[in-house]
Amino acid sequence: MTDFAATKAMFDLPEGMIYLDGNSLGPLPKTAKARVASMIEDEWGQMLITGWNKAGWMQQPLSIGDRIGRLIGAEPGHVVMGDTLSIKVYQAVASALELNPTRRVVLSDNGNFPSDLYIVQGLLKSLGADFELRVVDPEDVAANITEDLAVLMLTEVDYRTGRMHDMKALTELAHAKGVMTVWDLAHSAGAVPVDLAGCQADFAVGCSYKYLNSGPGGPAFIYVAPRHVDAARPALSGWLGHEAPFAFDLDYRPGTGIERMRVGTPPMIQLAALDASMEIWDQVEMADVRAKSITLCDRFIAGIEASCPELTLASPRDGTTRGSQVSFAFEEGYAAMQAVIARGVIGDFRAPDIMRFGFTPLYIDDADVDGAVAIIADVMNNRLWDRPEYKIRAAVT
Repeated sequence: MTDFAATKAMFDLPEGMIYLDGNSLGPLPKTAKARVASMIEDEWGQMLITGWNKAGWMQQPLSIGDRIGRLIGAEPGHVVMGDTLSIKVYQAVASALELNPTRRVVLSDNGNFPSDLYIVQGLLKSLGADFELRVVDPEDVAANITEDLAVLMLTEVDYRTGRMHDMKALTELAHAKGVMTVWDLAHSAGAVPVDLAGCQADFAVGCSYKYLNSGPGGPAFIYVAPRHVDAARPALSGWLGHEAPFAFDLDYRPGTGIERMRVGTPPMIQLAALDASMEIWDQVEMADVRAKSITLCDRFIAGIEASCPELTLASPRDGTTRGSQVSFAFEEGYAAMQAVIARGVIGDFRAPDIMRFGFTPLYIDDADVDGAVAIIADVMNNRLWDRPEYKIRAAVT
């Protein structure tokens, strides 16, 4: 069993704060400070360019990729780190389209993170007027998986509400119609158990700065199934995806396996922070995380509904169909969230009216949930949110 009291002690959490926003940016692992300092001082500082060989920088995107792969049910050697999630979405969808060359339609849903849709819109516009992005309601995805589709692109856990798609069922349905699948795991990796291999997913992507705690702007990852990895052509043919980067050929030759999905030089300082976080994750079983997450979320829902009648649950009530977050709708949700944050409970707001709270058992426990409920109830029942300063929108909500 995972010792969550032990993992909580491994994070640097500000005194007096209840942090319920790890689904947006994970907190700092205590060892990350020393790990990053060592990378800067001992590796970059003392080794300089030789660090690529002496410190093993070139291999870290693959070795850390395998550690994340354990959390998402990937086969060893089929996850690599690097670049941003937007770039990895582009890579995955472009490669999937080329593997299904007679079709021109990508299907997604309007609960997907908008950036994913923007990336695909731009890609399809570049490919030609006969390509189409088809967007439907989340509950209508299955009915719209038809034989004219090339790719099904979905985010497994809805960023606003936490509603989960059934990856296995939708992937099976897609494959029965000859459709490739791309799964965005931004709100899944480190939050819920994922079984990419068991579900026969084709491609998957995700970020590392949410539940995996790599820090702001941390690198993304991409997964390619073994059956596709030697056929997938990376549309972004960067030099580190070349078969022999230091041959400096003028023509691109894709690397072996997942290495071909590398693009630019990896962010080694950020990977050092992620390496420190993975030392915690290496001690954790995802089944334990999932069970405790559902318990924490259910406790939070019960507490809020008992004390805050103005808030309406926007997340699935059934924990098995919900990610590791809970959202409540409130017309003045932005102001209410600012008032809650001012009192030491950190969540966030998603337009138009969603107050969003993330629950990570690695550093959130029952006492945190109860403390958060009490503060939110005070804000709501005493209308503490109804002040001008809480209604001024900041750049990041």
